[in-house]
Amino acid sequence: MAMSMKCLAPASLLIAALTLAGCQTDYEDMNAAQHAAYSRTGNFDAYKQDPNAPIQVTYRIDDHRFLSLENYDRCYGDNYYNDTSLAIHQKVWTGKTINYRGRLVIDDPSGMNIVFPTNSNTTCGDRGCKESFAYSTDSGRTFRWLDYKQHSSRPSEDSEKFTIAVASNKLYVIEQILNNAYVMQYPLVSGIDISKPYPPGIEGDGFSASSRPTFMSGVHTPSGQDHYSCDASLRAPNVTTLQ
Repeated sequence: MAMSMKCLAPASLLIAALTLAGCQTDYEDMNAAQHAAYSRTGNFDAYKQDPNAPIQVTYRIDDHRFLSLENYDRCYGDNYYNDTSLAIHQKVWTGKTINYRGRLVIDDPSGMNIVFPTNSNTTCGDRGCKESFAYSTDSGRTFRWLDYKQHSSRPSEDSEKFTIAVASNKLYVIEQILNNAYVMQYPLVSGIDISKPYPPGIEGDGFSASSRPTFMSGVHTPSGQDHYSCDASLRAPNVTTLQ
Protein backbone atom coordinates (compact mmCIF):
# COMPACT_ATOMS: atom_id res chain seq x y z
CA MET A 1 0.00 0.00 0.00
CA ALA A 2 1.39 3.42 -0.91
CA MET A 3 2.32 5.58 2.04
CA SER A 4 -0.27 8.27 2.75
CA MET A 5 0.83 11.91 2.72
CA LYS A 6 -1.19 12.48 5.89
CA CYS A 7 0.52 11.93 9.24
CA LEU A 8 -1.39 11.76 12.49
CA ALA A 9 0.64 13.60 15.11
CA PRO A 10 0.47 12.98 18.87
CA ALA A 11 -1.72 15.51 20.67
CA SER A 12 1.22 17.13 22.47
CA LEU A 13 2.92 17.85 19.13
CA LEU A 14 -0.04 19.01 17.08
CA ILE A 15 1.04 22.61 16.65
CA ALA A 16 4.52 21.72 15.47
CA ALA A 17 3.24 18.90 13.29
CA LEU A 18 0.88 21.20 11.44
CA THR A 19 3.87 23.21 10.25
CA LEU A 20 6.10 20.32 9.16
CA ALA A 21 6.71 20.16 5.43
CA GLY A 22 5.43 16.94 3.92
CA CYS A 23 3.43 15.93 6.99
CA GLN A 24 -0.10 17.32 7.04
CA THR A 25 -2.29 16.54 10.04
CA ASP A 26 -5.92 16.98 9.04
CA TYR A 27 -8.55 17.77 11.66
CA GLU A 28 -10.74 14.96 10.30
CA ASP A 29 -7.94 12.45 10.93
CA MET A 30 -7.57 13.22 14.63
CA ASN A 31 -9.03 11.08 17.38
CA ALA A 32 -11.18 12.54 20.15
CA ALA A 33 -8.29 13.20 22.54
CA GLN A 34 -6.40 15.02 19.80
CA HIS A 35 -9.47 17.12 18.98
CA ALA A 36 -9.50 18.28 22.61
CA ALA A 37 -5.83 19.24 22.38
CA TYR A 38 -6.30 20.93 19.01
CA SER A 39 -9.24 22.99 20.28
CA ARG A 40 -6.87 25.19 22.24
CA THR A 41 -4.23 25.73 19.54
CA GLY A 42 -5.98 28.74 18.04
CA ASN A 43 -6.46 30.51 21.36
CA PHE A 44 -2.95 31.27 22.58
CA ASP A 45 -3.04 34.91 21.44
CA ALA A 46 -6.70 35.57 22.22
CA TYR A 47 -6.54 34.56 25.89
CA LYS A 48 -3.98 35.37 28.57
CA GLN A 49 -4.45 32.70 31.19
CA ASP A 50 -3.95 34.04 34.71
CA PRO A 51 -2.75 31.59 37.39
CA ASN A 52 -3.89 34.07 40.04
CA ALA A 53 -7.50 34.22 38.88
CA PRO A 54 -9.89 33.03 41.61
CA ILE A 55 -10.93 29.41 41.18
CA GLN A 56 -14.47 29.01 39.83
CA VAL A 57 -16.71 25.99 40.27
CA THR A 58 -18.28 25.60 36.84
CA TYR A 59 -20.21 22.39 37.54
CA ARG A 60 -21.10 20.89 40.90
CA ILE A 61 -22.17 17.28 41.26
CA ASP A 62 -22.60 17.22 45.03
CA ASP A 63 -20.95 18.58 48.18
CA HIS A 64 -17.55 17.01 47.46
CA ARG A 65 -17.42 16.49 43.67
CA PHE A 66 -17.16 19.35 41.20
CA LEU A 67 -15.45 20.74 38.10
CA SER A 68 -13.22 23.75 38.71
CA LEU A 69 -11.81 26.36 36.33
CA GLU A 70 -8.26 27.49 37.10
CA ASN A 71 -5.55 29.54 35.41
CA TYR A 72 -8.05 31.25 33.12
CA ASP A 73 -9.11 34.36 31.25
CA ARG A 74 -12.75 35.03 30.32
CA CYS A 75 -13.77 31.47 31.16
CA TYR A 76 -11.01 29.95 29.01
CA GLY A 77 -8.59 27.94 31.10
CA ASP A 78 -7.70 24.66 32.75
CA ASN A 79 -10.62 22.48 33.82
CA TYR A 80 -10.06 20.16 36.79
CA TYR A 81 -12.22 17.40 38.21
CA ASN A 82 -12.24 17.39 42.01
CA ASP A 83 -13.36 14.85 44.59
CA THR A 84 -12.38 16.14 48.01
CA SER A 85 -13.35 12.87 49.71
CA LEU A 86 -10.81 10.97 47.57
CA ALA A 87 -8.22 13.77 47.31
CA ILE A 88 -8.63 13.87 43.51
CA HIS A 89 -7.65 17.02 41.62
CA GLN A 90 -7.33 15.86 38.01
CA LYS A 91 -6.90 18.12 34.99
CA VAL A 92 -9.31 17.06 32.25
CA TRP A 93 -8.82 19.61 29.48
CA THR A 94 -7.99 23.22 28.61
CA GLY A 95 -10.82 25.18 27.07
CA LYS A 96 -14.06 27.04 27.69
CA THR A 97 -16.79 24.96 29.33
CA ILE A 98 -19.64 27.29 28.40
CA ASN A 99 -19.02 26.73 24.69
CA TYR A 100 -21.04 23.58 25.40
CA ARG A 101 -24.59 24.89 25.84
CA GLY A 102 -26.43 21.59 26.21
CA ARG A 103 -27.57 19.80 29.35
CA LEU A 104 -25.22 17.74 31.51
CA VAL A 105 -26.49 15.25 34.08
CA ILE A 106 -24.27 13.16 36.36
CA ASP A 107 -26.27 10.76 38.53
CA ASP A 108 -24.26 7.61 39.18
CA PRO A 109 -24.80 6.32 42.74
CA SER A 110 -21.46 4.48 42.71
CA GLY A 111 -19.50 7.68 42.07
CA MET A 112 -17.32 5.78 39.61
CA ASN A 113 -18.73 7.14 36.35
CA ILE A 114 -18.37 10.75 35.24
CA VAL A 115 -18.69 12.63 31.94
CA PHE A 116 -17.79 16.15 30.82
CA PRO A 117 -18.78 17.29 27.32
CA THR A 118 -16.61 19.87 25.59
CA ASN A 119 -17.09 22.15 22.63
CA SER A 120 -14.21 23.68 20.71
CA ASN A 121 -16.10 26.47 18.90
CA THR A 122 -13.00 27.02 16.80
CA THR A 123 -11.73 26.59 13.27
CA CYS A 124 -12.22 23.04 12.03
CA GLY A 125 -11.59 21.11 8.85
CA ASP A 126 -13.55 21.40 5.64
CA ARG A 127 -16.05 18.84 6.90
CA GLY A 128 -16.85 20.79 10.06
CA CYS A 129 -16.10 20.27 13.74
CA LYS A 130 -16.01 17.08 15.75
CA GLU A 131 -17.04 17.62 19.37
CA SER A 132 -16.02 15.31 22.19
CA PHE A 133 -16.71 14.36 25.78
CA ALA A 134 -14.32 13.12 28.45
CA TYR A 135 -15.52 10.21 30.56
CA SER A 136 -14.15 8.31 33.53
CA THR A 137 -15.00 4.92 35.03
CA ASP A 138 -12.59 5.17 37.98
CA SER A 139 -14.04 8.08 39.98
CA GLY A 140 -12.21 10.71 37.94
CA ARG A 141 -8.66 9.49 38.33
CA THR A 142 -8.30 9.02 34.56
CA PHE A 143 -10.35 10.10 31.55
CA ARG A 144 -10.87 8.82 28.01
CA TRP A 145 -12.38 10.71 25.09
CA LEU A 146 -15.09 10.06 22.52
CA ASP A 147 -16.63 12.23 19.78
CA TYR A 148 -20.35 12.89 20.20
CA LYS A 149 -20.92 15.20 17.21
CA GLN A 150 -19.35 15.29 13.76
CA HIS A 151 -19.53 17.64 10.77
CA SER A 152 -20.82 20.63 12.76
CA SER A 153 -20.44 24.08 11.22
CA ARG A 154 -21.95 25.78 14.30
CA PRO A 155 -20.55 23.86 17.27
CA SER A 156 -21.94 25.92 20.17
CA GLU A 157 -25.38 26.32 18.62
CA ASP A 158 -25.57 22.63 17.77
CA SER A 159 -24.61 21.66 21.33
CA GLU A 160 -27.89 23.16 22.58
CA LYS A 161 -29.65 20.12 21.09
CA PHE A 162 -27.75 17.68 23.32
CA THR A 163 -28.20 16.16 26.74
CA ILE A 164 -25.23 14.09 27.91
CA ALA A 165 -25.92 12.05 31.01
CA VAL A 166 -24.46 9.39 33.26
CA ALA A 167 -26.91 7.20 35.14
CA SER A 168 -25.74 4.14 37.08
CA ASN A 169 -23.69 2.05 34.63
CA LYS A 170 -24.82 3.82 31.45
CA LEU A 171 -23.83 6.92 29.51
CA TYR A 172 -26.49 8.57 27.35
CA VAL A 173 -25.92 10.95 24.44
CA ILE A 174 -29.32 12.41 23.60
CA GLU A 175 -29.74 14.61 20.53
CA GLN A 176 -32.95 16.51 19.82
CA ILE A 177 -33.79 16.31 16.12
CA LEU A 178 -37.00 18.05 15.03
CA ASN A 179 -39.81 16.67 17.21
CA ASN A 180 -37.99 13.67 18.63
CA ALA A 181 -34.81 12.85 20.51
CA TYR A 182 -32.41 10.10 19.54
CA VAL A 183 -30.33 8.30 22.11
CA MET A 184 -27.00 6.53 22.00
CA GLN A 185 -26.53 4.42 25.12
CA TYR A 186 -22.98 3.40 26.06
CA PRO A 187 -22.08 0.86 28.75
CA LEU A 188 -19.87 2.02 31.60
CA VAL A 189 -17.87 -0.65 33.38
CA SER A 190 -14.47 -0.31 34.98
CA GLY A 191 -11.73 0.41 32.45
CA ILE A 192 -13.91 0.23 29.35
CA ASP A 193 -12.90 2.08 26.18
CA ILE A 194 -16.23 2.76 24.50
CA SER A 195 -14.52 3.74 21.26
CA LYS A 196 -13.48 0.10 20.79
CA PRO A 197 -15.37 -3.23 20.62
CA TYR A 198 -16.96 -4.00 23.98
CA PRO A 199 -15.91 -6.92 26.17
CA PRO A 200 -18.00 -10.11 25.89
CA GLY A 201 -21.43 -9.72 27.46
CA ILE A 202 -21.29 -5.90 27.43
CA GLU A 203 -23.66 -4.11 25.06
CA GLY A 204 -24.70 -0.62 24.08
CA ASP A 205 -27.90 0.53 22.43
CA GLY A 206 -29.46 3.18 20.25
CA PHE A 207 -33.12 4.15 20.26
CA SER A 208 -35.69 6.88 19.85
CA ALA A 209 -36.57 8.58 23.13
CA SER A 210 -40.26 8.38 22.24
CA SER A 211 -40.01 4.58 22.27
CA ARG A 212 -38.79 4.61 25.89
CA PRO A 213 -40.28 7.76 27.38
CA THR A 214 -39.27 6.95 30.97
CA PHE A 215 -35.61 6.04 30.42
CA MET A 216 -34.43 9.27 32.10
CA SER A 217 -37.11 9.30 34.77
CA GLY A 218 -35.67 10.35 38.12
CA VAL A 219 -32.20 10.96 36.69
CA HIS A 220 -30.73 14.26 37.86
CA THR A 221 -27.48 15.62 39.23
CA PRO A 222 -27.60 15.64 43.06
CA SER A 223 -26.84 19.39 43.15
CA GLY A 224 -29.61 20.11 40.66
CA GLN A 225 -27.20 21.74 38.20
CA ASP A 226 -27.66 20.72 34.56
CA HIS A 227 -25.58 23.27 32.62
CA TYR A 228 -22.05 24.59 32.93
CA SER A 229 -21.73 28.03 34.48
CA CYS A 230 -18.94 30.59 34.47
CA ASP A 231 -18.53 34.26 35.40
CA ALA A 232 -16.89 35.76 32.31
CA SER A 233 -16.32 39.08 34.10
CA LEU A 234 -13.53 37.49 36.14
CA ARG A 235 -10.56 38.17 33.90
CA ALA A 236 -6.82 38.32 33.94
CA PRO A 237 -5.50 41.87 34.56
CA ASN A 238 -4.30 44.14 31.77
CA VAL A 239 -6.01 42.24 28.95
CA THR A 240 -7.41 44.35 26.14
CA THR A 241 -10.99 43.48 25.27
CA LEU A 242 -11.24 41.92 21.81
CA GLN A 243 -13.47 43.72 19.34
